[in-house]
Amino acid sequence: MVSRIQPRSKSSTARETSRRTVRGDRSNEFWHTHQSAASASAYIFASKLHSALHLGPVDGVCVVSPAMTPDELLLAACPTIGTLGSAFYFTPETAAKGKEQGLDAFRLYFLGRGGVLGDTSAAVVASAFGYFHRDLVTKMWNSAKAKISPTAAAALYWEACADLGRAKLADVDGLEAFVGAAEQVIVAADDTGLALFSGIKQMPPAADLAGRALQAIAVLREFRGSAHLIAIRSVGLADTRAHFIKRPDMVEFFGWTTADAAAVTEEDRAKLDRAETVTDLIVLPAYAVLDEAGQQALLHGLAGIQAALQPAA
Repeated sequence: MVSRIQPRSKSSTARETSRRTVRGDRSNEFWHTHQSAASASAYIFASKLHSALHLGPVDGVCVVSPAMTPDELLLAACPTIGTLGSAFYFTPETAAKGKEQGLDAFRLYFLGRGGVLGDTSAAVVASAFGYFHRDLVTKMWNSAKAKISPTAAAALYWEACADLGRAKLADVDGLEAFVGAAEQVIVAADDTGLALFSGIKQMPPAADLAGRALQAIAVLREFRGSAHLIAIRSVGLADTRAHFIKRPDMVEFFGWTTADAAAVTEEDRAKLDRAETVTDLIVLPAYAVLDEAGQQALLHGLAGIQAALQPAA
C-alpha cells in the first residue's frame, strides 16, 4: 500500500500528546494534571476513530471500513499510544515500588525509563531523553543510581508497566489480536539511531496478555518518541524549543525557567510542524506492515485499553 504524507498545519500538531513528568515534591500537582487530561484524550481518540476512520458499532463490535492508508493509521493511533504508553509512570503502585528501593517517583522515572540504556552516564541519558535540562538529568540519574542499578530499575519499571496492564486490561476485548498487531509493528521498526526504543524493545515481554499489551504500547511510545527527537534535530530545531512549544505548562518540571521558554519564535513553531511530518516518515514503514485486519486489531485494542485505563491514564 502506497501512502503519501502531507505536510501538517499548525493545528494538526495539537494531536501530539504531551509527555509529562514530575519534579521533586510537586508530584501530586503533576498527577492531578495528568489525570485531568485523560477524559479529553479519550474523547479526541473516539472522535478520530469515527470521523476519520469510519468506525462504527456492528452487533456491539467496532469495525473499520475501508482499509486505511498507513498515514491515516498513524493519525488515529499514535496520539493515544503516546498517552497510554506513559500511564504507568507515576501511578501510586509504581511509586510504591520505587519507595521500596529508596527512590521517589521522579528518580524512579529517570532510572527506570533510562535504565534500558544500561549502566551509563547521565550525559548519555540526557541525550536519549531530550527536552530535560541536563543538570536535572544529572542530579536525578546519579542520585538514583546510588540506590539501585539502572538495569535493576529498568526491570522494576518494566514490571510496573505489566502490573498496571494486569490490573486494568484483563477484560479488554480483542487483546490477543491487539498484542499481535502491536508486536508486528515493533518487529518491523528500524531502531537505528533510536536509543530508548532500541533499549526498551530488548526487555522480555510479560507472559500474560494484559501485562504484555501495556508493555507493547510503552515500546511503541518510545519508538515514536525517539524518532521525533531525531526529526526535531533534523529540521534544525533545538529539542528545548520543541518542549517549550508543546508543553508550555511543564517548563519548570523539566528543569527550565519561564525566561528560557520566552525565547520561542514563530520560526521555531514552523520547524516543529515540519518535524511532525518527518517523524511520520520515520515510523510509517513499521505501521505499513499491518493489513486491514491488523489495523482493526490495533485500533480496536487501543479503544478498549483507553477505556479501561481511563482513571489511570
